[in-house]
Amino acid sequence: MTGRVLVALTALWAAYSLLNFALSGRWWLWLLADLVPPLGFLAVPLALLALVWLPGARPVRRWLVPVLALLLLTGLTRAGVNWAVLRPGAAAGPAPAGALKVVSWNTEYWDTTDDAGRFYRYLRAKDADVYLLQEYLAWVDERPAPIDRLARIRSEFPGYHVAVLGEQVTLSRFPVVARPAVGPARRLESGSPWREVFERGKVLRTDIDVRGRVVSFYNVHIPVQLDILRSPLTGGFYEEVQRRSVARQRQYEALRRDVAANPRPVFVAGDFNTTPAMRELDGLRGTLRDALPASGTLVPRTWKAGGPSLWRLDWAFTDEQVRVHRYAFDDPAGLSDHQLQELVVSPVP
Repeated sequence: MTGRVLVALTALWAAYSLLNFALSGRWWLWLLADLVPPLGFLAVPLALLALVWLPGARPVRRWLVPVLALLLLTGLTRAGVNWAVLRPGAAAGPAPAGALKVVSWNTEYWDTTDDAGRFYRYLRAKDADVYLLQEYLAWVDERPAPIDRLARIRSEFPGYHVAVLGEQVTLSRFPVVARPAVGPARRLESGSPWREVFERGKVLRTDIDVRGRVVSFYNVHIPVQLDILRSPLTGGFYEEVQRRSVARQRQYEALRRDVAANPRPVFVAGDFNTTPAMRELDGLRGTLRDALPASGTLVPRTWKAGGPSLWRLDWAFTDEQVRVHRYAFDDPAGLSDHQLQELVVSPVP
């Protein structure tokens, strides 16, 4: 490989890296460029650094090595690597008596594409105190459609309190004392059509009384960036990306504002359809703490389960009033294309 080719490849990656930092979360069209797997921020500079030692690259080596080293360093925080694995003691320590087990999972159309018995057995086996579940819906004629499984849910989880908002379901062993609407969901009325609830209600907040301490659990499903059924050769494809970008920003900003104004202990989890390299998460990451230090996974990748798993799209956050003692990702056993998030947490005394 000639030096010129390496210079060109380095320049292209440097341009992408710089534009990603400048445009991600700020320009709707960059949502498409954000689809690059985050590990590329490490893999590409490392691959180019290896190629720089080929004989043909000798004339440009002294210039490319520092540039690639800088690109590698700037990519460390965007690659999605759990660096806390390398720092023993980063987690909050052993869980105290009474700690809560919390599960968050995008179910991929609930039980509509699976054996229902196996679906509920899988969920029950988690034996969680709180379940934050997404995609309580069916997919009919290439569109989301409502389902009614409340009777089955209550029979499978006797004694649990159930809260539903569009496609989000929260189950809790402890009483739900309030369900404040968040962001666009505040404009919903009791008789709003399901489709409107589905579009606006992407954050289900439940305030749960845990042995006399009320903790706010946020069940989140940020809209996906694009409609894969539309051709990128049509204007409608880009109009849809722009529309979804606006919807994503509204949900993110509403969630950030609600969390910032909430004096209660806060736990936020769900499918954010957002990778570690996307700056849409910056506002939330500046307010809350990623639960990842409590995980033993070096490179968490939650999608696509059962396929090329290259992206972490599912997240869990807490504020300083909640400790995370364990954070694990579980194989969905063929029931979903998302891994399940499983945590053990406790409110700070």
